[in-house]
Amino acid sequence: MALNIVVGGGALGLLSAYKLALQGEAVVLLDRAQVGSESSWAGGGIVSPLYPWRYSPAVTALAHWSQDFYPGLGEQLLAQTGVDPEVFVTGLYWLDLDDEAEALAWASNLGRPLASVPVSKVYDAVPVLGPGYERAVYMSGVANVRNPRLVKALRAALLNMPNVTVHEQAAVGGFIREGARVVGVQTALGDIRGERVVLTAGAWSGELLATLGLDLPVEPVKGQMILFKCAADFLPSMVLAKGRYAIPRKDGHILVGSTLEHCGFDKTPTEQALASLKASAIELLPELADAQVVGHWAGLRPGSPEGIPFIGPVPGFDGLWLNCGHYRNGLVLAPASCQLLTDLMLGNAPIIDPAPYAPQGRLGAR
Repeated sequence: MALNIVVGGGALGLLSAYKLALQGEAVVLLDRAQVGSESSWAGGGIVSPLYPWRYSPAVTALAHWSQDFYPGLGEQLLAQTGVDPEVFVTGLYWLDLDDEAEALAWASNLGRPLASVPVSKVYDAVPVLGPGYERAVYMSGVANVRNPRLVKALRAALLNMPNVTVHEQAAVGGFIREGARVVGVQTALGDIRGERVVLTAGAWSGELLATLGLDLPVEPVKGQMILFKCAADFLPSMVLAKGRYAIPRKDGHILVGSTLEHCGFDKTPTEQALASLKASAIELLPELADAQVVGHWAGLRPGSPEGIPFIGPVPGFDGLWLNCGHYRNGLVLAPASCQLLTDLMLGNAPIIDPAPYAPQGRLGAR
């Protein structure tokens, strides 16, 4: 049985390992800290790009496949592990969009359930919404997933699979090569050799590819969020206005995010961001002024050109594969990205055209 080494234990790495293992492949998953503790833990978990009509068809294709897949994945992981990822279908309201006409045209062209709704109906459906909004569009069927529980469930599922080994606190420092072939990785635990190496290290993927003299255009983009505790029925739907969103969890926690900051690998939460996020939260949902803030954190998204991920083999380095660079949509795109990767690695018919995501022609030399 050929061994597959997956480097990086976020949602993309966990789900890549899971899908490969379900196909009978042997997998070693490596993470430099604890799996799922970076951007996969920190994000909001909306199972849609924030503004899906603003993305290329490449991102849309992955998003649509994943949106249909998530409910079943949540049920499967709950049955396997007893951990519920809480895939919560609430729908999503966008308020006072500048490009509403483009959004409606996109939905009409692709047959997506997004439509203009009278703002009075939004206030009926979401009584806690702040005053002054004049226009709204709504997409039914949009879910959010409780991402910390998703990664916990995936970790538990992998630990129960006999063909999977998970190593945490196992930083990878470089690759082992034999001629043009990558045959393993150098880790804090020693060298590990395998038939294939999959790089799913998020914002850190570029740092690792640089050790091979390759320039991967993936950079860290900091995002900060805050978490409130409210009654379980406080917010019945996700809402988004002026680039900020509020996401209800099933137990009444409300996530509000997020910032976009280019400041390297610094993920220190700041008072400035906290104040900005609180102001946005209270403008959207005025009753949050009296709610308890129970969390404030930052994560690092793997920023990439146009948000199009890199999925496929690395040219000139046989045995090395990428599944990274998902920018703001890692959780949204993960199921489709990992299925596409698995299809390509195992020679199966791919679920969608793999060409837009291929590393070929998209990597530079350092």
